[in-house]
Amino acid sequence: MSRRATKIVATLGPASSDPGLLEQMLRAGVNVVRLNFSHGKAQDHIDRATLVREAAKRAGTVVAIMADLQGPKIRVGKFADGKVFLEPGMNFVLDAAQKELGDVHSVGLDYKDLPHEVKAGDTLLLNDGLIVLTVTKVHQQAVHTIVKLGGELSNNKGINKMGGGLSAPALTAKDMEDIKTAMSFQADYIAVSFPKNATDMEMARQLANVAGAEFGHKPHLIAKIERAEAIPKLEEILRASDGIMVARGDLAVEVGNAAVPALQKRMIKMARELDKVVITATQMMESMITNPVPTRAEVSDVANAVLDGTDAVMLSAETAAGKFPLATVEEMAKICEAAEQVQDYESDADFSGKRFTRIDQSIAMGALFTASHLGAKAIVALTDSGSTAVWMSRQRVSIPIYAVTSKVSTQRKLALYRNVSPILMDSSQDRDTALAQTETDLKARGIMQSGDVYAITCGEPMGVPGGTNMLKICRVA
Repeated sequence: MSRRATKIVATLGPASSDPGLLEQMLRAGVNVVRLNFSHGKAQDHIDRATLVREAAKRAGTVVAIMADLQGPKIRVGKFADGKVFLEPGMNFVLDAAQKELGDVHSVGLDYKDLPHEVKAGDTLLLNDGLIVLTVTKVHQQAVHTIVKLGGELSNNKGINKMGGGLSAPALTAKDMEDIKTAMSFQADYIAVSFPKNATDMEMARQLANVAGAEFGHKPHLIAKIERAEAIPKLEEILRASDGIMVARGDLAVEVGNAAVPALQKRMIKMARELDKVVITATQMMESMITNPVPTRAEVSDVANAVLDGTDAVMLSAETAAGKFPLATVEEMAKICEAAEQVQDYESDADFSGKRFTRIDQSIAMGALFTASHLGAKAIVALTDSGSTAVWMSRQRVSIPIYAVTSKVSTQRKLALYRNVSPILMDSSQDRDTALAQTETDLKARGIMQSGDVYAITCGEPMGVPGGTNMLKICRVA
């Protein structure tokens, strides 16, 4: 088993859909496969989910599937020639009423509410901020602008408003159908695009739980933080989610590039404090879409996210459409491992200032404290829901955590958590038998050997979610 603590999320696409290549990528270190619902039909995603599960079985590894919803389409329409070139100083109109294809003077809008949500003086950023327009006036359905920063604008490029303020709902009719599709293959995670508040996440959870009920499945929810409005509501969004994605692309367009690094650190810190998972995403290894090696800046970017405590780092176009998907995963895994080796783990090992109100959480922290001070080889959590392992993984300790569960759904979800290696084992209802069984299994896997000390937690009676109430320190026979 790899001792890399930080997990890797890779996006599946045309460049990585070959079964053999995908299997190699999983062996190289991919822990979560992201299916991007902005592209493809329902059946495409169902087929790709099957492809991932089959590749994981062949690779003998645990892989979670994350269904990433498209969210609202705040985009320009299409152009007669597919694209136009906008020069600074030109007048350009975004017209919600325009039916014909666009040209260098005007273009239609997918998002019909835009004229009601902007006013003279507002700044609009198109195509991830590469084109900047200043609104001069709004007349009926037409938003008149002057081009501040020009460039090529092609069909269906995204629109952001600097500082946020566009009211498009986080969940569209398409997203609601896509949630049903994702539940049909029991996606482990659903990533919700552009949530503005806790209500958006609660609605997504309700829809997912209803759609998953016939399969007996409840996915975990990831809130993609990419709107300016989400920042003041960060804590409430986190509490309503199982984790967040630091989606640096759209977020940078709305709040400005310079604000993003500090926000990233704040988001990672808050997620860990609230016992939530956090994924750092967007342009992490962007140059490897076309080059076989990353830039020095990209290496530093990935390493810094690891040092900040992110659970996972994510690849988007690098693995979906890039020339070197396997090499990108291999490079990212190396960077993560190198960064982890220089981390200072001392700060969290004494748990000063921590307060626990639940028995199971106290047991989890007690295991970490004791294992850290004894220099234990491993911490083992027998877990039904996975929550004990999650709490353990929120602290910075260098000791590997092995989460032993009898539930496949729990095992897959735990594939995303930092420093947690999930193991599927049919644990007995009898406590002593289960503990003996676990030690035998860990020895057989080469994780521990005779004489090693380890900490193990479980609940009595066995198999009750949230029932962890026992900590035992063992020496391997």
